[in-house]
Amino acid sequence: MDLSSVQSSIQSLVNEMKEKMFSSNCEPYSFISPSAYDTAWLAMIPDPHQPSQPMFKNCLDWVLHNQKDKGSWGECDAHGMPTIECLPATLACIIALKKWNVGTVCVEKGLAFIEANTEKLLEEMDNHVPRLRWFAIVFPGIVELAHTVGVRLVFFPGTNRVVSELFNMRQQILEKEKDADTYQSLLLLSYLEALPASYEIDEDDIIKHLSSDGSLFQSPSATASAFMATGNKHCLAYLLSLVQRCDDGVPATYPMDEELIKLCMVNQVFRLGLAEHFIEETEKVLAQVYRNYMNQESWAKPSDLVAAQLALFKDSLAFRLLRMHGYALPSDSFCWFLQHEDIQDQIENNHEYFSSAMLNVYRATDLMFSGEYDLLEARSFSKKLLEKTVSVGTRDQTHFISSNLRGLIEHELRLPWFARLDHLEHRMWIEEQDSNVLWMGKAFSHRLSCHLTDELVRLAVQSYEFKQSVYKNELEELKRWSKDWGLSDMGFGREKTTYSYFATASSCCSLPHDSEIRMMIAKSAILITVADDFFDMEGSLIQLKDLTDAVQRWDSKGLSGHSKIIFDALDNLVREIATKYLQQQGRDIINYLQDIWYETFASWFMESTWGKTGSIPSMKEYLETGMTSIATHTIVLPASCFLNPSLPISKLMPQQYESITKLLMLITRLLNDVQSYQREKDEGKLNSVLLCLKENPEEDIEDSIAFVREILDEKKKEFLQHVLMDGFSDLPKPCKHLHLSCLKAFQMFYNSTNGYDSNTEMLQDINKALYIPLEVGNSKPPKPLPLQAGAKKEYPTINSYLNRPSNSKHYMRRSFATRQISWAASRDGGLGKMFMPPKLRFCFA
Repeated sequence: MDLSSVQSSIQSLVNEMKEKMFSSNCEPYSFISPSAYDTAWLAMIPDPHQPSQPMFKNCLDWVLHNQKDKGSWGECDAHGMPTIECLPATLACIIALKKWNVGTVCVEKGLAFIEANTEKLLEEMDNHVPRLRWFAIVFPGIVELAHTVGVRLVFFPGTNRVVSELFNMRQQILEKEKDADTYQSLLLLSYLEALPASYEIDEDDIIKHLSSDGSLFQSPSATASAFMATGNKHCLAYLLSLVQRCDDGVPATYPMDEELIKLCMVNQVFRLGLAEHFIEETEKVLAQVYRNYMNQESWAKPSDLVAAQLALFKDSLAFRLLRMHGYALPSDSFCWFLQHEDIQDQIENNHEYFSSAMLNVYRATDLMFSGEYDLLEARSFSKKLLEKTVSVGTRDQTHFISSNLRGLIEHELRLPWFARLDHLEHRMWIEEQDSNVLWMGKAFSHRLSCHLTDELVRLAVQSYEFKQSVYKNELEELKRWSKDWGLSDMGFGREKTTYSYFATASSCCSLPHDSEIRMMIAKSAILITVADDFFDMEGSLIQLKDLTDAVQRWDSKGLSGHSKIIFDALDNLVREIATKYLQQQGRDIINYLQDIWYETFASWFMESTWGKTGSIPSMKEYLETGMTSIATHTIVLPASCFLNPSLPISKLMPQQYESITKLLMLITRLLNDVQSYQREKDEGKLNSVLLCLKENPEEDIEDSIAFVREILDEKKKEFLQHVLMDGFSDLPKPCKHLHLSCLKAFQMFYNSTNGYDSNTEMLQDINKALYIPLEVGNSKPPKPLPLQAGAKKEYPTINSYLNRPSNSKHYMRRSFATRQISWAASRDGGLGKMFMPPKLRFCFA
């Protein structure tokens, strides 16, 4: 692979994406995929003055020209495959076309898609995999409507039972909501267009709950249904405004929070591993969002359940992104829900509906600082609901979430944020089928547009595979270095060349300018592992003292065997680093580097002396030595000298170590101790867990572990505050983030086991990071076709409908109590009346 040409191609794509996503003339709604379902509902509305014509012909044209190649309508996942959402969307589009007696070929293709794919898309539900509750409301409703217009639905025999179960689920939901409180009733009203005739809603109830903009909960489909039932002029004004702003298919929600759209775009860039290409652009967005939040006088209580879900989603997302980038946004910017018991009750009662929002809340609390008790409460609350959400399945089939969302929730709950390496997280999101999902609407996911998703994923794939190529080359170079200096063939201990490089590359994955930093970090880690094992298991006390003295005077005279190999490799590395720094900065730091390494060797010798003589230090003595022997400062401080801006040379001196460096040293030592106490106990060594137990003989080992974990949790919060916030450390931001990367690598290795000592535990992750190609679907959704070449779009205004005489004064019934909407007659007989037939019958192939 020609890496230079690949890099050039990546940069070309980056420039294109910057123009499309972040230029001043970007239309935020263009980033969001149109909702075929909602667009079809607008296409169904008759023109009150020409009942045989649609009011919104542009919407009907969109339906005609945006059918997928395989016959479906509706959004696909990030890999271009149809989702379960395509079923109601496709039926809605078929109904719209049947209504106006157009698109016969499209109708036939759509029905063929329904026939061929319904069983496949529903089979997970048949296997009791959770699905979103909206589907149990919307799908039966749209099936009933299709039945009334003469659509002959052909299902395979296995599908009939699942569809029948959906109707039963809907009935259970509706019965449960009859006596529900206001929030619950409002949520159900947002599904107005899909409610059966038996669910009586009076016209006055609809009008009473219209928003100030004339919509029914900002839902185009529900508002279209409300307008056809009431003829309300405010609904009409909303619909006209909608089609003028969104002329190429309408979204599932309107209006949308444009700031939220921008936040989601920034979040998408970060999680696909593209942040390094859009630093200025994303920083500009975050700075504006921060200003807007800080200008708010208070965080108001949302007026309804839909608004509460969206507010929580946005506020917690904003908090996480802003805090991660150093903005001091107060925690009550998203913890406001803790002050309202009624909202908490509603979240608990509708935990599936709030699952995406609660996932964002939980993620936000990953960035908790010491003393933030409201974040601690928010984490406990969100964790409880997320655990409940993924545990619900066969116990209550009226509640269900998407399988992909379920997987993401389980990932968050299973693996702490501190234990995740960026490079592997990026891979997960690139391969994730729902990576283009932004947030949930009332019935459909708001997704990135197909075209934008394709381009972002293509850029992310190229970037990831480019990194893999660079990483493989660097690892081969590192293996040669390790072998040339004899470190990989010592005959004892752990050979961790690949592990060391994997952790380094996956946590410090900026390219290509950080290559020399990755290499010096990985070389340092290899040397530390070999030398630490020599002190632990191979060298005699005399040999260890000789090696330590040689490092102190930096002279290998008198050394031989393993000691000579370790010293010579160390001398080569230190001189290589010092030479590079002298060339770049014009200053000689070799003495500083030698002092850091001597400090580390001296701590290893002290621990070996304790172990070989049976001495038992105090906890204070142990930690002072153990913080140094874990050697994380030996890794991050020299490498930080090559960052931009770089580490001040004075910070290389032990007496000048910053608090953030000392916290890193302490935390990594405790992480190692929690997972290594059993092995070290068997080998007659000490660590903090065993010392704690020794100093508290009335406690058991689990109490000792719990005590150390409590210290770890608190110190990690303190450390994170030093990393993210100004005023806690004098180190430049890149140096602080390198400290964070080092901690995350250690947490990854020592999260639930001692993964670093295992020869097999990390192999799958290593292969994914370095060798295995990405698994991204090749089937992409086709680009939308133009309405008509050269056609000029004309938009109606509300005055044109309110001020001119109507020839069809009674084109719709005003009473909604019986759920009967009369459609204007046309040559095909119209849609007739919407009703629930006494018994739904399905035709089988």
